[in-house]
Amino acid sequence: MVAIVDYGVGNLFSLECSLNAIGAQVTITADPEILKNADQIILPGVGAFEDAAKKLRSTGLDEVLKALAASGKPLLGICLGMQMLFEKSYEYGEHEGLGLIPGQVVPMAGVIPADYKIPHIGWNGLRFKKSSPLFANIADGDCVYFVHSYYATNCDENVIATAEYGPELTAAVAKNNVFGCQFHPEKSGKVGLAILKAFTELKEGTLC
Repeated sequence: MVAIVDYGVGNLFSLECSLNAIGAQVTITADPEILKNADQIILPGVGAFEDAAKKLRSTGLDEVLKALAASGKPLLGICLGMQMLFEKSYEYGEHEGLGLIPGQVVPMAGVIPADYKIPHIGWNGLRFKKSSPLFANIADGDCVYFVHSYYATNCDENVIATAEYGPELTAAVAKNNVFGCQFHPEKSGKVGLAILKAFTELKEGTLC
């Protein structure tokens, strides 16, 4: 069973539909006990980092997720959910993340060419940097859908894929059993479904 973390931030319906489409048993929950009994956990997220971090902390789910990640439970952060995995975000200030993956989240402004639009919205090809079980069913260059204004940096050791938007920006990360996608697999057609399918097949203790 795949558990989607419900903390008031995220496009839960489309993610649930995508998981149902690949035959996964899925539940949307904020119950720590259900999360503990899940086979895999997905942390979604859209919106502002500070607001999302406060909501996780106010429910105590931040500590629950840290403990489950430490136990070896497969955890996937999507979009803002991926950014939450890092140590800090500099989105309108400085905010603490979960600290599950070393690195920071910073603005794209000043990094990408001045004539490139922010937010970055659209389809871009993935450039694999390391092998990962998350990409077992897709090929280097396959396109996925992005919507973001911030990106993860100082995390090269854990980058498994980048995407070009002017420079190469972090598209996906992994550390042991913790994975993150800056793009939206639930909005990325067959490629996204293949990524979600690979994640649902991961077992507790899987290392990347």
